[in-house]
Amino acid sequence: MRMNKIIKLVAAALMAAMTCVSTIIIAVPSPAGGFIHPGDGFVILSGIILGPFFGGLAAGIGSMLADIILGFTSYAAATLIIKFLAAIIGVFVFRLLHKNKSLNVLPVLLAGVFGGLTVTVGYFLFESFILGLGVAAAFPNVLFNLVQNSFGIIVATLLFPLVHKVPQIRSIMEDK
Repeated sequence: MRMNKIIKLVAAALMAAMTCVSTIIIAVPSPAGGFIHPGDGFVILSGIILGPFFGGLAAGIGSMLADIILGFTSYAAATLIIKFLAAIIGVFVFRLLHKNKSLNVLPVLLAGVFGGLTVTVGYFLFESFILGLGVAAAFPNVLFNLVQNSFGIIVATLLFPLVHKVPQIRSIMEDK
């Protein structure tokens, strides 16, 4: 039992690092002040592979570190919470739809959609009320967040069949 937790912890650290690096390495600035990147694909994959707790931590910490490194420190705490929740919602959607063990990307796709909506709503609420921009000023960012979500969904959907072939990853996924 203890060895399984150590393996999950190490895998979570690796997924956090992959989330951070994939967010930083290809960060295309958006006109709204944020950036478009493949990191959200790893947010969804973190939840699917590691489950809600470790996956949420990997997603949140990796994304938060990317914000800090890229200079978006005012968003770092919100990113930790929002990406944590996106991974959790994504994994629950995935598990609800992925009943059999056959490889089907539809659950990954829908996990990405619901996780992405969590990110969009989360940042909208954060910008509107916590940063105090107001609804009208925060609303244009919704479109860019939806575009960002699309990139994350594509990345997760393309990578899932590849990572699912790795026996160690399947073993982590089966260890709930």
